[in-house]
Amino acid sequence: MVRFQIQPDSDIPASTQLYNQIRFAIASRQFPPGHRLPSTRQLAMETGLHRNTISKVYRQLEEDGIVDAQAGSGIYVRSQGDEGGSTKPSSPIFEQYPQAHRLVQKSLDDLIGQGCSLSQARELFLSEVDWRLRCSARVLVTAPSQDIGAGELMVQELEAALHIPVQLVPMEELEKVLEQTRSGTVVTSRYFIGDAEAIAAPRSVRVIPVDIYDYAQEIQKLLALPKDSCLGLVSLSAGILRVAEVLVHSLRGEDLLVMTAQLKDSYRLKSIVHSAQTIFSFDQASCGAVKLSVTEAREDLIRPPQLICCENYIGTKSISLLKRELGLD
Repeated sequence: MVRFQIQPDSDIPASTQLYNQIRFAIASRQFPPGHRLPSTRQLAMETGLHRNTISKVYRQLEEDGIVDAQAGSGIYVRSQGDEGGSTKPSSPIFEQYPQAHRLVQKSLDDLIGQGCSLSQARELFLSEVDWRLRCSARVLVTAPSQDIGAGELMVQELEAALHIPVQLVPMEELEKVLEQTRSGTVVTSRYFIGDAEAIAAPRSVRVIPVDIYDYAQEIQKLLALPKDSCLGLVSLSAGILRVAEVLVHSLRGEDLLVMTAQLKDSYRLKSIVHSAQTIFSFDQASCGAVKLSVTEAREDLIRPPQLICCENYIGTKSISLLKRELGLD
């Protein structure tokens, strides 16, 4: 069960703390599509926040396209990307039988969920599968320029897992790139899915969101750190560092001194190595850089920091599903 914790004495507004924790729960699939979020009354009892504050957070999530509010029912995590169906080129058959079109999509997804490969399903759903195979010929990863490090992580992990070339495209350049292609698959984190869909859908290019690793083990280690410890956070991605810092603050408040560094900032990285008792590295490249920095500074360190290298940024289930979607399984 997901638990939310708010630090009332923090400089970070309570609404921001709650908003980031809910978005993390959705992005890491702890709250999957269709999941009903806790009522404002439940969250008020759990966090101590006023229900008006919680309602404000839910409205913001709805405005950002993350959740849907259903009158008299509650707030639900919105299906996004390929989960809710994709826009395809116009076809007389699809226009004549719209219900049949949706049935074909759902049936194919059900077969994939049961382990059927796209090659096996092709005989039954030739039109649907041919379209997906055309899209798989070109895979693009997108992320905003201000957080291009997250895109670099996704590219590294997808190329290693899929064994195909993957192109990184800044979100600001995605529209121009898609104007030059007739088909393809855009992959992005759930944090960026809304913007990616808005650009790709009108061009008949499907968007597949990937779930990020839930960091459950790392969170347990975080909760076990001694009070007044110095904690270092290192990653390629500035966005990951921002979210991690807010989550750490929400869970431990003023208990810990937190230092952050992007991989490219060697000065801050060295400062963390010399000051932190524990360092969380959020990707393999950062992990290697921290290890090297610790080795270089070993003579100056009374006790080397404990290094915790996190798992892949993309969840393993997302990798498996993406392989099936692209016909690579």
